[in-house]
Amino acid sequence: MKCLFRVISLAFFMIGLAGFGAAHAQSYPGKPVRMIVPFAAGGPTDLFARVIAQKLAEMWGQQVIIDNRPGASAIIGAEVAAKAAPDGYSLLMATSSSHAANVSLFSKLPYDPVKDFAPISLVGTTPLILVVHPSVPVNSVKELIALAKSKPGQINFAGGSTSAQAGGELFKMLANVNMVHIPYKSNAPGLADLMGGQVQIMFDALNTALPQVKAGKIKALAVTAATRTSAAPELPTMVEAGVPGYELVPWFGLYAPAGTPKDIVTKISADVAKVVKMPDVGEKFRSQAIDPVGSTPEQLASYQATEIVKWAKIVKEANMKVD
Repeated sequence: MKCLFRVISLAFFMIGLAGFGAAHAQSYPGKPVRMIVPFAAGGPTDLFARVIAQKLAEMWGQQVIIDNRPGASAIIGAEVAAKAAPDGYSLLMATSSSHAANVSLFSKLPYDPVKDFAPISLVGTTPLILVVHPSVPVNSVKELIALAKSKPGQINFAGGSTSAQAGGELFKMLANVNMVHIPYKSNAPGLADLMGGQVQIMFDALNTALPQVKAGKIKALAVTAATRTSAAPELPTMVEAGVPGYELVPWFGLYAPAGTPKDIVTKISADVAKVVKMPDVGEKFRSQAIDPVGSTPEQLASYQATEIVKWAKIVKEANMKVD
């Protein structure tokens, strides 16, 4: 009889917990939410985050405040988010740099991109674009490979970000060519030198390079995604252009500190999915060459795991490790 009573009591207790969790999610958020962006205001990640934040604020009836914490390859902002209270009121708009590449680039990180965070949603992706100076006598990736093989070590490429450098390094690996990386503090001066002819090749962000392509200042050969992008559907993917296995796509993912209640994570994920499907949001994203996604937490976790492995291989073979 006592055992039966315990079983019944436990059942009612579990039902009560489930009800509490549902009520918890329904009442969230009850105050302003902070969205940490590990990059400076005005940059692509910041602009992207502000679109999401505005729509969530309208949906929730609470402010979603952008907190820019730039510096150290997104490490500063990610560390702030990792140490925030796991209550759903501090979120991080992470990127492929903070939550995939940094794992291999740095020997020590003040945060664990996997253990210290609860994935919420893969919000969007944006491919790189392979561009060359008009003086480079090629009009396709295959022609570029042939040129690079005929002039080993004489072709150079600009890299002002982790993704831009990795784009060139992955090309070197998969196409088996010898090119020289020219480092820059950011992509902007690298693109300027590409247009000026000081460097010959660059794997740049699509939204910054494409206007220069349309202006005739540089030539575009391919995009680095697995599928063609709506921003430039005429451009082939690197695979279509003759480099099997090539795929490198910077991405944006929303995370919360580890330990954030699952019901809150689930609610935010569902609401983000609704936001990225809004026509005006999709239009804004695509105008910046960003493809909206909106995934489940489980899908983001799986995607991140794959990306960490991919970046580890690139960093190791290209000797990109910072320390």
